[in-house]
This record gives sequence, C-alpha cells and structure tokens, in this order.
Amino acid sequence: MRILQLHSNFIEYKPIQKEITQAEEAEKTEKRLEEIVVLFTAVEEGDDENVAKKAIDEVKDFLKKLKVNRILIYPYAHLSSNLAKPTEALRVIKAMEAYAKEKGLETYRAPFGWNKQFTISIKGHPLAEQSRTILSTEIKAEKEEKVSEAVKAEEKLKSFWYILQPDGKMISVEEFDFKGHENLEKFAKYEISKVRAAKLMPPHVPLMKRLEIADYEPASDPGNIRWYPKGRLIKSLLERFVTETVKKYGGMEVETPVMYDFHHPSLAEYVNRFPARQYLIKSEDKELFLRFAACFGQFLMAHDAQISYKHMPLKLYELTRYSFRREQSGEVVGLKRLRAFTMPDCHAFCTDLEQAKQEAIIRFKLCIKLLEEIGLSKEDYEVAIRFTKDFYRENEDFITSLVKIFEKPALIEMWEKPFFYFRLKWDFNFVDNQDKAAALSTDQIDVENAKRYDITYVDEKGEKRYPLILHCSPSGAIERCVYALLEKAYREQQEGKPPRLPLWLSPTQVRIIPMSDKYLPHAEKMADTLEAEKIRVDIDDRTLTLQKRVREAEKEWIPYIIVVGQKEIESDVLPVRDRKAREIRKMKLKELVNEIKDNVKGRPFETLPLPRHLSKRPQFYG
Repeated sequence: MRILQLHSNFIEYKPIQKEITQAEEAEKTEKRLEEIVVLFTAVEEGDDENVAKKAIDEVKDFLKKLKVNRILIYPYAHLSSNLAKPTEALRVIKAMEAYAKEKGLETYRAPFGWNKQFTISIKGHPLAEQSRTILSTEIKAEKEEKVSEAVKAEEKLKSFWYILQPDGKMISVEEFDFKGHENLEKFAKYEISKVRAAKLMPPHVPLMKRLEIADYEPASDPGNIRWYPKGRLIKSLLERFVTETVKKYGGMEVETPVMYDFHHPSLAEYVNRFPARQYLIKSEDKELFLRFAACFGQFLMAHDAQISYKHMPLKLYELTRYSFRREQSGEVVGLKRLRAFTMPDCHAFCTDLEQAKQEAIIRFKLCIKLLEEIGLSKEDYEVAIRFTKDFYRENEDFITSLVKIFEKPALIEMWEKPFFYFRLKWDFNFVDNQDKAAALSTDQIDVENAKRYDITYVDEKGEKRYPLILHCSPSGAIERCVYALLEKAYREQQEGKPPRLPLWLSPTQVRIIPMSDKYLPHAEKMADTLEAEKIRVDIDDRTLTLQKRVREAEKEWIPYIIVVGQKEIESDVLPVRDRKAREIRKMKLKELVNEIKDNVKGRPFETLPLPRHLSKRPQFYG
C-alpha cells in the first residue's frame, strides 16, 4: 500500500465520472472538509486487512504529533502501477475506514472508482507532506530477489556535489548561485535527494492516454506499456531516426539475444558491477536473466571478432526492443521509468584513453544535435558529469571541454573511489513538471569490461591489447523521449502556448474538414495530393457540427486544419488553421506542402497509422 499523507487547511472534491465498472454509487456533489489529514491511498497487489490496520496505526501515531484527529481516505490509483484488483482494493479501503473509526478517528472517505476533481490547500510546516509505503509482513520478495553488488554499493555510495561552469570553475552546490539556472537547481536537488518514487501522477500520463498514444497494460507486469496506433507511429519514427543517425556516425547495426545465462563467468561478474535489478527466468537447468542493455551480446560478439588497431574506434549498435530492468514498483510511472523499454545502445571500442576522450566529445556533440532534431533543445535538459576524484585530477581539461560545448553549468557528482566499471559518465536529464528528472542521452568510459570479456585488438606491433569501451545511448530510452516531449508540451500549455508535438512526429499532420458531404469529393482530392507528397492527412467526415469537429482537431493537437466549403472549391486559396502560429493563414495547397516538407526535412516518414476517414476509426481510450 502506498499513501501520500497531506496535512491540509482544506480539501474540496467532486466525483465527475465512473472510471471502472466496480465504482461505488456516489452523488456528483462537491464536498469540502477543513483542518484534515488527507490520505491519498493506492492499494497494491497482496494488500489485505492487516495492511489496512497497519496503515491506520502508523497514521494514528503520526497524527498525535500534528494534534489532529480527522482523516479523509482518498482512493488514488496513480501512486502505484502494481494495483490490486478493484474488488480487493475496495475491500481494503473499507477495512481502513472501519478500523480508523474503531480507533476513534473522525473518518471520511471519498468514493472508490471515480474520476474526481479536487482542490487542496496544504499547510506549510515540515511534517505536512509525508509519503508512506505499508508492506505486509508476509511479503518476502526483497529477500528472494537477486540484487547486484552495484545496486547495494549505490545505496551506500557517498557523493560530493559541485557545479562546473563553462569557464572551468568548480563550485560546491551549497555555494553556487542558481539565479538564472533554476532548472539546474531543481535537477541538483532531485539528484542529491536520491528519492525516485512518484508521489502524484505526472502530467504526461493523462496526456498519453487522452491522445491515444500509450497506456498501462494491466494484464502484464507493471512498467510494461501498450502502444496504440498513434503511439506506435511516434515510437517507430523515433526509433528509425535514432538508428539512421547512429549509422551515419558509423555504428554497425547488430542484433543480439534478450536473455543470458546468469552464471556465465563474464556475465555474472558484469551483472554485479551494474546498478540494476534483473528479471530472472528458469529454463531447464539454467537460470537466465533478461538483458538490461545491449552490452552482453555486443561484448560477446566483440570477443569472437578479430580486431586491428586500424578498425578503431570500432562501433557496434543495437536498438534493443526490449531491455528489462526490474525497477521498484513505487518508481515505475508512465513513460518515465519502465521495466521494459526500447534502448538504442552504441558501444565504441577505443585503443586508449586519448582516443576514447576524442570519441566521447564527438558523441557528446552528436547527442546534443540528435535531441535538438527530435524536439528537445539544451534549454529543456541539464547535464550531469560523474567521475572519480583521481580521473578529474588527471583529465580536468577534457571534462571542462564537455561543459564548454554544452554552454551551460553542469552538475558534478564526484566519488573518492570507483564503485562501477566506468570512471566517467555523463547524462542529459530532462526535468519534468514535478521537478523530477529522467536521463536521456548518456555515455560512459568503461575501463573494466574488455578484460572481463577478453576483448582484444592487435596493435601496430602485432601485440594483443585490451581496448577501452564507450557505452552510449544517444537518445536514452525511446519511451523517455515521448515522456519528455509530452511533459514539455504540458509546460508550454501552462505558459499559455498551444501544446503540440513536433510536426514530423504528429500522427496526423493535416486534417481536412468538409463543411458537409457535398464537399467530401474535393476533400478527397486534396488528401490524395498531400498523401502523394508524403504528408499524413485525414478527413473528418463524421456527422458532427463543424464547430465540434474543429474543436476535437484542436484537442488532438493537429498542426494544420483546413475547413473546405464552396468558397474553397472556387478558389485555390485555403484558410489553414496553423497551431504553432496560433492563427488562420491564407495559403495555397502547394505552399502548405512546401512548408511541411521544409519542416520535416531529414526526418523519417511513416504513413497514416489509422484509416483516413475518422468515421472508420475505433476509439481506443475514453
């Protein structure tokens, strides 16, 4: 069970509509409660009446400190992706309510299974916001789970935090003036706190559902996502663009297995040096794990290859669909942190540190450009550079050069001694609307795994040597790119701008709305012309009012909307609703074609993922 506990001046809430068939009966009237502790509660799989009582006992003990005796139990599924079945969840919620009343608490409960609108005012004292996780005493998953030594080390890791400026000056986080760098300050606080669990639902989650991009899959393990046709198109375009970019850079695309022998000597040692939890699978007499990156397959491939110094830096690339990490349930949320994800993974095998540093700079610039072309500028993310103290002392100019290229101060995490297989790692981090961060592009300088996997190359003298290995994900997980774009769109909406996706990723780029069936043949001809130019176009031929069809197109974030009537047939000038410009522009069809083609130049193209006519489309969500 997960509880977000808020000491509140007041809360006002109103049931809007039922979300599930098992929803309780409730009146759609607004209720207001004052001077109360609100318990936003998510009941998880395995929770029972004992967990309900344990939760209330913990809350009651804490209420004594607040000198409060009133609580509101507010069912809130968004705190977890490992939810109990609705019937079980309601039973546990009712058990909480009954036990709280039995313990003398003035208890209220919001209806279960409803989409509710609420307004809350939280008090400002340090104890006003508390997060709780209540586990059954019978749960032994953590004891049974195999956890790598690196995960254990990371939990105990002592870090020293600084800000490195482009001029090379390094200042402790406590002394740095963050004025003008507020996003960096949020990122620094998030990283230093090491609290990853989500307390509230991030804005991109309702957006990904409403826009019919993606949704949770309740029949799978938490952190496994279903992608609707529009989302599959967006994801496919991103996958193709990243892959094409890496191949132009020189990455040789390969494909490797998704599962490996946990007890293979090289693999077992590496697993224990990587800070990630694994999925384990039993197969005959073997214990297998699902890969968390493409390292295993690519390293085993490199081990078997005959490599010369003339081939270096040698670059292997794979788009892993999928990689798996058994993230802790409280950290699994939306598209930000998943248990199954698509990871572009490019390794470069380098002769020595000097070549590795030169190649790292090339890849650093490549990642900045790639994110820019996806739709994320340097203003949208922050960079962190992590290294050991001795590596910094010996390579200060190289590290500073990265910050100069980025042209913004960087967060520095420094360690006294090496804990992992790398001596330096950098990552670009998107800071979302809840002031939490997620890594996008990243690269590492690996000094251990060539020897561990017995990967060698032949130098100029004909002698075998171990290379250094760079581990780069040029975009980070593809799902996180979608997360970042949706969170960015939401932020722009809060600033009064129309939320939108980049034109090349918009499932429908142009929507044609005929005023009536009479104008449908002309709309079809226009659509044929646009489609021939590799532009995704659809037609809203439904029997709805013109105003409603225009409004729904705007809700779908359609970049260009064209209403077609008699005037448009008689003239070759069209009234084009331009979402980005926020105006109706008079354009010829050819002008619109040229504008779109200029905007999406250099990006991959996919055809419309749904039937052209909206009347032929199913509704996937809502």
